[in-house]
Amino acid sequence: MEHLFLLALGNPGDEYAFTRHNAGWMLADYIAYRERLKFRPGKGDFWIAEGEHSKFAILKPTTYMNNSGVAAVQIIELYGISDLSELVIILDDVNLPLGKMRFRLKGSDGGHNGLKSVLYHLGDYRVPRLRLGIGAPPQGMSLRDYVLSEFTDDEFETLRAGFPTAYDGLKLYLDGQTDRAIQLINSWVPAN
Repeated sequence: MEHLFLLALGNPGDEYAFTRHNAGWMLADYIAYRERLKFRPGKGDFWIAEGEHSKFAILKPTTYMNNSGVAAVQIIELYGISDLSELVIILDDVNLPLGKMRFRLKGSDGGHNGLKSVLYHLGDYRVPRLRLGIGAPPQGMSLRDYVLSEFTDDEFETLRAGFPTAYDGLKLYLDGQTDRAIQLINSWVPAN
């Protein structure tokens, strides 16, 4: 494919920058850095990082997590994306251990409100997604409080250690090597 649009889910604002719910934005920042791209306001409810020497367009909705689908529709319409395989949603996942990653071409929202909004607004569940494990909340802590809490330094390092593998996998996917991309990303084992 000529371009790959990466839609990273998260919440705008400094108070959310290092929270678990913004794991997708953290990977987006890493890929933008590797591709030497800078984020700027897009023509809609999102920030975008793109450049003529990169095949990636990296997008961060500014709609807040639960309304991510609004920005997804804007992006689809603005860029004329007719094949949803050219759009990869990047999001956090409490159902995966910290640092584990899962790349799939379609599926349910898995209880994630941001992905639920995207699938609802697009009217299609056949959207590739890269889930970043943030682990389950500790006993007695609400899901909301957990996903809006910040990573400890050690937790962030565990998460970040997988970013080079995610980046390499997305480049394979962009080059049409879908099976290799899935195998590489899904077999990543974070350090304990």
